[in-house]
Amino acid sequence: MIKVNNLIKIFTIGDNTLTALKKISFSVPSGQFLAITGMSGSGKSTLLYQLSLLDNPNQGTILIENVDTSLLTSEERISFRLKNLGYIFQDYAILPMLTAKENVMMPLLMQGVDENIAQKKAEEALSKVDLQDRLDNLPSQLSGGQQQRVSIARSIVHNPKILFADEPTANLDTESSEKVLDIFLNLHKQGQTIIMVTHEPEYAKLAERNIELRDGSIINETIQ
Repeated sequence: MIKVNNLIKIFTIGDNTLTALKKISFSVPSGQFLAITGMSGSGKSTLLYQLSLLDNPNQGTILIENVDTSLLTSEERISFRLKNLGYIFQDYAILPMLTAKENVMMPLLMQGVDENIAQKKAEEALSKVDLQDRLDNLPSQLSGGQQQRVSIARSIVHNPKILFADEPTANLDTESSEKVLDIFLNLHKQGQTIIMVTHEPEYAKLAERNIELRDGSIINETIQ
């Protein structure tokens, strides 16, 4: 599903440079649940942003289903992300003025899907995360855990090939975190490819494979 070769990411801050990723190479087969772990500043989120095409590496290649993403134009990258990738962030990133259902419909409407079809698919996605009774609630009427589940529903409504999650439980209590991880495990059982960044060792153990980073390099890899 994903092949990464000699990935390098350099940030320039004034006259200083920071190499956040140092010649990272690995692959992710279809259907795998991968956790990326490491201490703060190790390069976890930076790596996720490169893999998910939200940022561009300075060197190296990322192939997703044999598509060399470095060759895509800006417009092609946007289209590729919209059609093939799903995103979950620690701050939920849902629109406060839209209901749960409207938030989940957004990726479909952006692809030109008929509104009635988008509405039905959004309701189905929200049902998968046990929010079928919260369709018309605004984010302000939902708990943090419920808002994150709306975010998950939005990320899976278009059946993405890969689901990316950046610290999805960072702002949640234990009960809400466990509900989110249960959803990931159920999606994984259904064949969903998931790449999750987490600093929680107990949550990383739920994934079938872990890659640990330190100072921008892979220092350890385990299969559960």
